Amino acid sequence: MRTIAFLLLSLFAIFPDVSRAEAKRIVMIAGQPSHGPGEHEHRAGLLLFQKCLADFPGIKVEVYTNGWPTNSAVLNGAAAVVIYSDGGGGHPALQADHLQQLSALSQNGVGLACLHYACEPTIEKGQREFLDWIGGCFEINRSVNPHWDADFKTLPLHPITRGVTPFKLRDEWYFNMRFREGMKGVTPILAAVPDADTMYRADGPHEGNPGVRAAVARGEAQTVMWASERGEGGRGFGFTGGHFHHNWGDDNFRKIVLNAILWVAKVEVPTNGVQSTVTAADLEANLDSKGGTHRVKAAAAPPVVK
Repeated sequence: MRTIAFLLLSLFAIFPDVSRAEAKRIVMIAGQPSHGPGEHEHRAGLLLFQKCLADFPGIKVEVYTNGWPTNSAVLNGAAAVVIYSDGGGGHPALQADHLQQLSALSQNGVGLACLHYACEPTIEKGQREFLDWIGGCFEINRSVNPHWDADFKTLPLHPITRGVTPFKLRDEWYFNMRFREGMKGVTPILAAVPDADTMYRADGPHEGNPGVRAAVARGEAQTVMWASERGEGGRGFGFTGGHFHHNWGDDNFRKIVLNAILWVAKVEVPTNGVQSTVTAADLEANLDSKGGTHRVKAAAAPPVVK
């Protein structure tokens, strides 16, 4: 026995990280600076997630900022890729050969998550892949992006919702999203009923259209976060909130995304969800330099249209 113990101690001395050899790598990609102070804080948001998950066993979180990693080889061997960035034509996944890189990863069962504006590819490029990889996406002239108080009164039974309680929070919650035909393999996670004030703007590519106005008038619940599973075993999720950086200070808002990140990486989500604490100082850390004040208050209510 003494000999075996000596051999084990020698092994750990030579390979101190042997116990972490099986840790799953979660690669997070933060887009370039965008919007005003406290909004679209891609870098600060992902670094906050990294801090929240730093002591979680069995994973290693890597954050790459200011767009797609210069060395795309860092994506090799990842269990999941999380993108928090601007979308549309400037989406980092739509540049160069990045869609092909993600396609290769997805075929190997790698998870993919898109946060806020990163849920929007273009119809011409990326939409087909996003529907396959994460199950849904923002589609211009269909989906809309108002600021509103989403009241999540009930939550489905799913690993992503573990430890999360119903909550209400103001954000730029996109809705009327494009999903896979018949919602195949897609599970709504957060859904709420938008009020009439979400339709205060004139019709436009992101603002409104007859179809979404009719849905709001009917009082239809709108899915603003969803989880998906793919045929080859990969997982994905889309989360349309995340416009206001200070919202990551809300325990439920933060926990449901941290849980989802573990889920797409195929890491068991704890019974009570990911436990984390965020201070005011944490929320002020790593913000992009955009001028003005970083302390952004909740968005004002939209004007009442009579």
